Amino acid sequence: MNELSLITGLKAAAALQLGIATLNLFLVPLLRWQQEVARMPLLLREVFHVHAWFISLTLFLFAVLTWRFANEMSGAGNLLAHWFAAGIGCFWALRTVLQVTYYSSSHWRGQPGRTVVHVVLLLLYGGFAAAYLWAGFNLRQ
Repeated sequence: MNELSLITGLKAAAALQLGIATLNLFLVPLLRWQQEVARMPLLLREVFHVHAWFISLTLFLFAVLTWRFANEMSGAGNLLAHWFAAGIGCFWALRTVLQVTYYSSSHWRGQPGRTVVHVVLLLLYGGFAAAYLWAGFNLRQ
């Protein structure tokens, strides 16, 4: 992969992460979880909301910093940018593994729409991991 392709891939990942960060803020109404969340004990509901906000903030920061520093992440000579890219790559690699190993297949198996979403997310998260890990370990001088 040449440097221009990697920069393009990183910027695409940044834009998609910004979209995920935004969607995550509206996850409860999108998945029609209002009643389930309202029934949660207060502390659990508060933790749920704070975690959702912080995941969105984390993805927003990943997106903005990637967009701004895609050139540094993809090129040689900036060790901090490579470490940052590798860290984000590990984040998304773990998320990809969890998509397969943690979530029960009963959530999507036999339901074509949910199966498509599951596969798309798996490919998306795996693509993020690949792009960032490529940048993180692309240490040519």
